[in-house]
Amino acid sequence: MTTTASAKERLTDAAFALFDERGYDATTVDDIAQRAGVGRTTFFRLFRGKEDVIFPDHDQMLAVIGNRLKASTSETALVAVAEAARLVLLHYLAEGSLARSRYRLTSMVRALRDREIAGQRRYQRAFRVFIHTWMGGTPETALSAELMANAVVTTHNHVLRQWLQEKTSTPEADFDVAMARTVGMFDKGVPAAGQEASLVVLRTTKDLDEILPILRKFTS
Repeated sequence: MTTTASAKERLTDAAFALFDERGYDATTVDDIAQRAGVGRTTFFRLFRGKEDVIFPDHDQMLAVIGNRLKASTSETALVAVAEAARLVLLHYLAEGSLARSRYRLTSMVRALRDREIAGQRRYQRAFRVFIHTWMGGTPETALSAELMANAVVTTHNHVLRQWLQEKTSTPEADFDVAMARTVGMFDKGVPAAGQEASLVVLRTTKDLDEILPILRKFTS
């Protein structure tokens, strides 16, 4: 008997293979189910439509980053934001060629691109709500929270896009350096009066001599 996990994997593999062969619009749910060797009922038990096969489970990922953010304190909030964004990156990296196939599809199909953007806005909102609360949740901090959330998502997307386009083979290290720069832009004057500033520590495989000039730029 086919397990739900294996059926989902087979449907996903079949869908992406067919999208590459025939194009997204020319591929039907029945085509995908047939290629995967499962029934139409099984497909709709696992996915609402063929577009759902393409995208990762955002609800699950948002729950994961939400838990990471909730586990932080006011002193470790910036670290939590950086690590939460890193978890999203790691998810895409783990997908390997599947993530690159999705990138090609969303680049060619406007409806899929619009849906991807809508998904990104959900992550942006999650970061904005958390950062705004951390900053004090006042009208005066709303803009800063919005700007920082946008910067965090933009940093993640930039590094991910570099990897998707095969312009880097070290996306994790690139992310750590890029996010350190992003966090550094907001790490001045954000804590409440009298509160000590947080030290943000990110993992990287880059040489210390390469990283120090970047860190000095935002701490001087």
